[in-house]
Amino acid sequence: MPENIDINALLQTYIVPWGGRIILALAIFYIGRMVVGTVVGLIVKFMRARRMDEVLVRFLSAILRWLLLLFVIIAALSQLGIDTTSMVALLGAAGLAIGLSLQSSLSNLAAGVLLIIFRPFTKGDFVEAGSAMGTIESISIFTTTMTTPDNKEIIIPNGAILSNNITNFSARPTRRVDMVFGVSYGDDLRKAKQLLEDIIAADERVLADPPPRIVVGELADSSVNFLVRPWVNSADYWPVFWDTTEAVKLKFDEEGISIPFPQMDVHMPEKT
Repeated sequence: MPENIDINALLQTYIVPWGGRIILALAIFYIGRMVVGTVVGLIVKFMRARRMDEVLVRFLSAILRWLLLLFVIIAALSQLGIDTTSMVALLGAAGLAIGLSLQSSLSNLAAGVLLIIFRPFTKGDFVEAGSAMGTIESISIFTTTMTTPDNKEIIIPNGAILSNNITNFSARPTRRVDMVFGVSYGDDLRKAKQLLEDIIAADERVLADPPPRIVVGELADSSVNFLVRPWVNSADYWPVFWDTTEAVKLKFDEEGISIPFPQMDVHMPEKT
């Protein structure tokens, strides 16, 4: 009989109450996890329907999933009689300490989210950002990777990009090629201008609208400088720049137009 009394007391005092709490906690965790999966799935579909960047979708969905799961775990633990108030306070203090220790990393993370949302550039754009210049290869949450024209890979913290000016050379479909060509003061100015106009007109990559501009821009110390400014498609910028520079030198040599070297005339006073 004493054994039966002890067993009954054990059942009534520990097994039945704790068994019910454990089953309820497991049910809360299991059902809560399914609800979290459904909610996160709906939010991911919504973000993708809004054509948000896939990197940002994955990042935000992961954060949301862990935050919701944390609430589910706290709710399940509260059914076991655990003081979740102190746990929440402990997690808040830990989060604050981690945030302070990872301040620079968190700033890069925030900058990465803003870069993905506002899209000042995308993969394949040629940009100058974060004291570097190159083609964008990838944009992640913490860093941006670009490739330089000589095929070097540069990894830049997103905070450094967002805190400085960003020049996107690929943002517009057309660009203006700015070139300066100097001729000697003794050369025929009209002839030189006509030669420049002929060279630009003969290049099929130069756009008719807006029309190219060829004007005398400066009477410099040792040359008369022409400003040559044709408009081209962005992809043709450097080929037109290089080809025009070569064509001008060859044509000027052929027509007897000289491109003067920088020089200075020094007049010495005569001795008396």
